[in-house]
Amino acid sequence: MAHTAHPRAAPCARAAHRAPGARAPNALSHSRVFTLVRSSRGAISGYNSLNRNHVSGGSYSFGSFGPSTSQFECRLRATSSAEAEVSEAASSSASAEQPDEESNNASKNGAAAPKNGKTTTNASTTSSSSSSSASKKKGSSGGVTSGVRLEDVAIAFRSQQVLDGVTWEVKAGERVGLVGINGAGKTTQLSIIVGDLEPDRGSVIKARPDMKIAYLTQEFDVDPTRTVKEEFASAQKEQVEVLRKLEETQKQLEEVGDDMETMGTLLDELEVLNRRADALNVDRLDASIRKMMPELGFNETDAERLVASFSGGWQMRMCLGKILLQEPDLLLLDEPTNHLDLEAIEWLEAYLKKQDVPMVIVSHDREFLDNLCTKVVATDRGKASTYQGNYSDMMRQRDAAIAQQWAKYERQQKEIKRQRDMIDRLSGGGQAGRASSAQKQLDKFLESEELVEKPFVEKDRFFRFPAMERSGKDVLNITNLTHGYPGAGRPLFDALNLEVTRGERVAFVGPNGAGKSTLLKLILGREEAQMPDGLDREVSDLGNITVGTHHIVWNYFFQNQAEALDLDLTVENTLVETTDGEKNLGELKALMGQLQFKGDAMHKKVKFLSGGEKARVALAKFMCTPATLLILDEPTNHLDIPSKEALEQALQAFDGTVICVSHDRFFLKKVATRIVEIKDSDVKDFEGDYTSYLSKDAKAAKRDTKREEKRVKAERDATKAKSKMSKAEKMKLKKEKAKSFNQGGGGKKKGSKNSGRWN
Repeated sequence: MAHTAHPRAAPCARAAHRAPGARAPNALSHSRVFTLVRSSRGAISGYNSLNRNHVSGGSYSFGSFGPSTSQFECRLRATSSAEAEVSEAASSSASAEQPDEESNNASKNGAAAPKNGKTTTNASTTSSSSSSSASKKKGSSGGVTSGVRLEDVAIAFRSQQVLDGVTWEVKAGERVGLVGINGAGKTTQLSIIVGDLEPDRGSVIKARPDMKIAYLTQEFDVDPTRTVKEEFASAQKEQVEVLRKLEETQKQLEEVGDDMETMGTLLDELEVLNRRADALNVDRLDASIRKMMPELGFNETDAERLVASFSGGWQMRMCLGKILLQEPDLLLLDEPTNHLDLEAIEWLEAYLKKQDVPMVIVSHDREFLDNLCTKVVATDRGKASTYQGNYSDMMRQRDAAIAQQWAKYERQQKEIKRQRDMIDRLSGGGQAGRASSAQKQLDKFLESEELVEKPFVEKDRFFRFPAMERSGKDVLNITNLTHGYPGAGRPLFDALNLEVTRGERVAFVGPNGAGKSTLLKLILGREEAQMPDGLDREVSDLGNITVGTHHIVWNYFFQNQAEALDLDLTVENTLVETTDGEKNLGELKALMGQLQFKGDAMHKKVKFLSGGEKARVALAKFMCTPATLLILDEPTNHLDIPSKEALEQALQAFDGTVICVSHDRFFLKKVATRIVEIKDSDVKDFEGDYTSYLSKDAKAAKRDTKREEKRVKAERDATKAKSKMSKAEKMKLKKEKAKSFNQGGGGKKKGSKNSGRWN
């Protein structure tokens, strides 16, 4: 059998193989003969650095590389990556800033190739080997010892000023929450940091020009046809490409035959590829993936499962793992909790807390921001302000600052009024000279920086759902509901019983796929109950769902309600059509003002709105429709915090009945008076609000743990009891052992008896 060099081995000494007159290969730092083991299928096996040990004759042995590029087995050296130390963050600076995402969505998504040759994907890492032109203006780190700083950044889209003088920074050890209404410029700031957008003014100052910035965007970028292991490996595109070329070159060497010149060329290519592979540390890829997977909750058997077989929450974990595999210096996350269930959100919080990398998080999830952030940058009207602490800390600090500014403003206005009254008295009392001098001093003061600006406070608008005649006490009765889908393997509901009475605000909670939205559809008659698989008993009927008959008028807000809007109507006409003129235009404008639609925005056609704006129009349409029973499926998706607050206030004041599905914990705490948990075909009913549910559920989990520990102990004790023997039995066994020992040479000295074990 002819031997060829393995792709991950240094090229062999080729003098014996080179044809007369063939060109000499590149000079090598060393020459060794490498022996390749051919597999049973006849393919030359691939590189495995775990087996890269010297054997007789100076040759190496190699493990299997796998049959194809897309399904390679990276059995590479298990080299743990050194973790970068993170210094403590210094005290933060307060500054002004505000952002936008929606006015930039079209520009961002439809932009040409990013500057400096960078490519930003939905789960990408940008290595800032060449700073953006904005950074070059500064020419240095500008005092930034770690992380990134935005300095006086301004940008406009279509003549609309989105950011104007924005300054803030993220340093080592910080988790910064970037908050603001939809369209304020939050995603724009992330795009500026990563280098996809250039600011019109200002700069992005980085601690190092070559720092890696990882960006997890709102939509998860995964390939459903890959295996989990391949999906993780795809994060290291250059490493994967080098491995692919190594395998391809190996196959060419296998087929080259006796063409020594071609063989020499291929061996030269192998040398170059080997050096590149060493520079990229490809040996670490497989070890890094194996280390990362259990940290993200995956087990070994998941490695070969297809990405398509996992839920959105698990795909989010893949995206997060992909960017963390690249060991970034800064992590940017844009709405990471979108479409995640409660369990996945809580996992994400805990996981991010354990990461040393500094991060910037854009989110409207107030509980998530409270549990994770160490600093918050609030963006409003093109400006930004920095606050230490989490979201609730920011709200307290902001309210205190506004109250303090109001006090200063009112004192100053009182003094200005006193000065003007004095000037009027002097003018009328024949002291025109003194009056003129005082007026000049007052004018000078009014134009100075000492003048306290009147605080901007959004006008409180409180909207109520339209009043209707009160419904009967019995709203909903579910008896022995059994439902599932063919092939699912288990039912969604097995003999479910549930009663809802007037005035209750019931929240269905549980993991994605548990059947929460399905239950809403069954209640509304949009889906029929089916006989499920996996039942261990016969079912004569699938149960009953009875909706009250006395004045029950329901209104349903489904997850993708924005998709049902008429795209050719304006915002104003959409609402007028919904109310049939029953509400005056002033009331509608008050509602839309609370949902951040003001002035000309009311006259925009729906088809020109961003996704977040459409969601707010759909919510406004829902809130204008009279009903006594409100059914809402994930109503806070795509809503900013002010819009969520408007909905919460309206639901709290609603005197009818509410049934909702939500993964927004802050929303649940504000709205729900009763929690129904749906999980693993089981339904648990908890009286009380969400905080009470968490307490009871934690106690129940603790009781279950103790019960399980008690069961295991009982089984262990039972096993010990079975193995117990009487004294007579023990003595008999002891005599039998002694007899056996003596027959085996028990008279020998212990040292001589044991000596044979080591010879």
